Amino acid sequence: MPTTILAIETSCDDTSASIISDGIIKSNVISSQLDHSKLGGVVPEIASRKHQKNIVYIVNEALERSSFDLHDLDAIACTNGPGLLGSLLVGSSFAKSMSYSLEIPFICVDHIKAHALSHSINSDNVDFPFISLVVSGGHTQIMYVESYDKIKIVGETKDDAVGEAFDKCAKIIGLDYPGGPFIDKLSKEGDPHKYKFPDTNIPNLDFSFSGIKTFFLYFIRDSIKNDKNFIKKNINDIASSIQFKLVEMIIKKLRVAIKKYKVSSISVGGGVAANSLLREELSKFKNKYAVNVNISKLEYCTDNAAMIANYARFMFKDKKFSKLDVVPFSKKSK
Repeated sequence: MPTTILAIETSCDDTSASIISDGIIKSNVISSQLDHSKLGGVVPEIASRKHQKNIVYIVNEALERSSFDLHDLDAIACTNGPGLLGSLLVGSSFAKSMSYSLEIPFICVDHIKAHALSHSINSDNVDFPFISLVVSGGHTQIMYVESYDKIKIVGETKDDAVGEAFDKCAKIIGLDYPGGPFIDKLSKEGDPHKYKFPDTNIPNLDFSFSGIKTFFLYFIRDSIKNDKNFIKKNINDIASSIQFKLVEMIIKKLRVAIKKYKVSSISVGGGVAANSLLREELSKFKNKYAVNVNISKLEYCTDNAAMIANYARFMFKDKKFSKLDVVPFSKKSK
């Protein structure tokens, strides 16, 4: 009999539910909270309230689209962290209640680990070991993945995530939130070498993006002093130049990781994995470094329950179930 799992994802501002059966995603429903675009970023209290409002409908919709009902389920999975605690508690409490009432196993999934394996959705062929790059608004990490449950962080941001850097730079030049996609779109008509931005001297495989945000802020401020229409006149070149630098910073570290760990494949996930320049640069890795590049499909780059369901299937096979008193976490302790 195939194993059927309902997964719930509420780590930030997207409420999502997914059904996986026999290793194949049968439904993946996402409700995005558009309110935050007006506020310039995610407001945790608003996000958790929206999750409470949406979760019943989203779970029911996932079940309906999959043609399964509650009594077909073998387990309930949910994101347990990292993320916004208020948001995580909504999904966790809902999943625990379902697990208890249906008397089926409860599975807690690490959000970052799920991103690391999101390229394997609907596939049983996972080429371990590999290097995983997870890049989003809240996370920037390089991991060495030996197996689904043996994942070591070998590099991470020491301050801001690259997705946050995209969003903050976008805000500085008057673009809406989330700013990454707007910068990506504008950059297609710009010169990536028009304006130069500095590298950060962070050792090993770690990152830092706070410095380049500050440099960008002062660069725009000083340029506006000389020409109040500077942004309007040069918006495409500005967007293209800052995108080039942020992507270059990621690619440099990824190259080092490949050489250090001598892997034959890499995976890339997270919202920033949808960036067109990053995807273009990664497409060159096969010929340059003899590695297979597995980038998550666009619909699985941003936060979604399908990746939680996908990771939960590995845990179910090994009977790695969670107790109902487990507590969500906002970030991993060192």
